[in-house]
Amino acid sequence: MTPDTRPDSSISLPSPSEFAHHWRLDPDIVYLNHGSFGACPIPILQAQSRYREQMEAEAVRFFVNQLDDLLDTARRALAAFINCPTNDLAFVTNATIGVATVLDNAVQLGRLKAGDEVIASAHEYPACLNNLRRICARAGAQITMADIPFPLHSPDQVVDAILAKVTPRTRLALVSHVTSSSGLVLPIQTIVDELKKRNVQTIVDGAHAPGFTDLDITKLAPAYYTANCHKWICSPKGSAFLYVRPDLQKDFRPVILSNFAEKPKPGRPHFITEFDYIGTYDATAFIAIHDTLRFMTSLMPAGYADIRKRNRELLLWARNLICQTLNVEPPAPDSMLGSLSSIFLPKHDPHDTARHARLMARPSKHHDALQDAILKHRIQVPVWSVAGKPDRLIRLSTQLYNSKAQYEYLAQALKSELEAERSL
Repeated sequence: MTPDTRPDSSISLPSPSEFAHHWRLDPDIVYLNHGSFGACPIPILQAQSRYREQMEAEAVRFFVNQLDDLLDTARRALAAFINCPTNDLAFVTNATIGVATVLDNAVQLGRLKAGDEVIASAHEYPACLNNLRRICARAGAQITMADIPFPLHSPDQVVDAILAKVTPRTRLALVSHVTSSSGLVLPIQTIVDELKKRNVQTIVDGAHAPGFTDLDITKLAPAYYTANCHKWICSPKGSAFLYVRPDLQKDFRPVILSNFAEKPKPGRPHFITEFDYIGTYDATAFIAIHDTLRFMTSLMPAGYADIRKRNRELLLWARNLICQTLNVEPPAPDSMLGSLSSIFLPKHDPHDTARHARLMARPSKHHDALQDAILKHRIQVPVWSVAGKPDRLIRLSTQLYNSKAQYEYLAQALKSELEAERSL
């Protein structure tokens, strides 16, 4: 039986921030989940539509004569934003595809073989772990899971947990820059540097990082780095990038080969040529990255630096409010937070496993039916678990369009629904 998640239309909702008019967000929903899919501002959607009209007006001219220049313009803007050599960036539609592409090449190029080991952790994005398991099964390699604790009190615990799993057989490590479910900013520079000393190449899943952190690819110097632009940069859905270190680019190829696989373009790196065209597709999300960076930068005096500062200050305020309302402790130090925070929900009775089983057995399209209950208050916010543990969490996201009043409203709705669960 599908639960009734129809919102209560009689509820008076809190106002979003003064920036909200730049987005087409549903005014009947308090949207507190930017982290899952992002949200693209209206001017960028309009720019993307103009690029689509250009494509549809004369497709041959667009794909044959204009596409390379349009993609290069976007690539230059993105490279400058993340401080990366332009020709080391390939466009992919999302970070999971970036991770899968790196793993596929690791096997194809003999960088991952039978008996080798790859480090990961339960904090990694489930889809990336799915691809890792499939590739390691194909190669005969072994996945070694680092036991990163959560809650935790120091980023050193993350570094220690990962390095403890390095052996002479370790070839790769899959590590998030910002973890998705637990919302932690990991000490990625230290992790990359320490693994490099041990001859381990790092695949950094930076899905949330651009626009969320001050990302500097040149300084970080990972073997591979992939990230979404449609999350915290706020570009259209389906825009992401894959960085491959220059010494690893030889024979590194997309999973899908197009007509240009055997037709190099004079004066153009073949690494870029192959990734820029994998057959007929809508490239407008990539092209609009340039427009997104320009528009978002215009919203505050210091551009994304001010946006990050505002989002983080709001996040810490909202995190503290929720923790005080529910009488729980923050599970991570402030230094490991940006614009995401996952908070453990209080247990109704630590010894009543039957109640927990009943709650988790409720029908829902989400991980937890509590999310459906909160949606009745017209609030969109995720409720789930982390690292394979049964403990329930709520994850907060903060973006320019959010306001303090929205999180005050969430705190009361969450308190009310948790009280209601005690009768179940």
